[in-house]
Amino acid sequence: MGHMEEKRRLMVEALEERPPEALLSEPLDYIFADHFRQRMLCNLLDAMVSEGARDALLSGQILMFMRLDFGLHVLDEEEDLFPLLLKRALPEDGMEDVIHELCAEHSSDRLDADELCRVLEVPESCGGRWKRLFTRFAANERRHLIVENAIVLPMARIRLQPGDLTLIGQRMAERRGIVPARHWQ
Repeated sequence: MGHMEEKRRLMVEALEERPPEALLSEPLDYIFADHFRQRMLCNLLDAMVSEGARDALLSGQILMFMRLDFGLHVLDEEEDLFPLLLKRALPEDGMEDVIHELCAEHSSDRLDADELCRVLEVPESCGGRWKRLFTRFAANERRHLIVENAIVLPMARIRLQPGDLTLIGQRMAERRGIVPARHWQ
């Protein structure tokens, strides 16, 4: 197996491997681990663009991630992490503007995510515009990840209380159909 094939295989494995369920007891770490998977998604989209062709197997793997995991991650942030962080943050933290901007971008990115899924399911649906769509989606996601990893998660580690983290972890587990372990509570 050549270098590029090995690199792609490792990216696909990272995309497919969800963080361990036990990490839900540390929800900020789980979210951070999920961000790594999203970076792999961006890298795989970029790889398809640079190759100039959509690989059917890879398209299926990306589609599965988008359908099963990506939406859950956005809900984790928008329904749990962001509201609790806004509640705990101090005005001088400046989190209100950051979170409102992220939520607005999530909203517009949802349209690209839906289009991306359509293109992956039915390649003819986008014609020649798929490269632009994949590139735009990957660039927007990378920007979100930078803001979330550099600003939101560190501030959450400072401001959120243990009970907040327990609640977030429980809700994330419920969203995934996982019964939280007793030691989480």
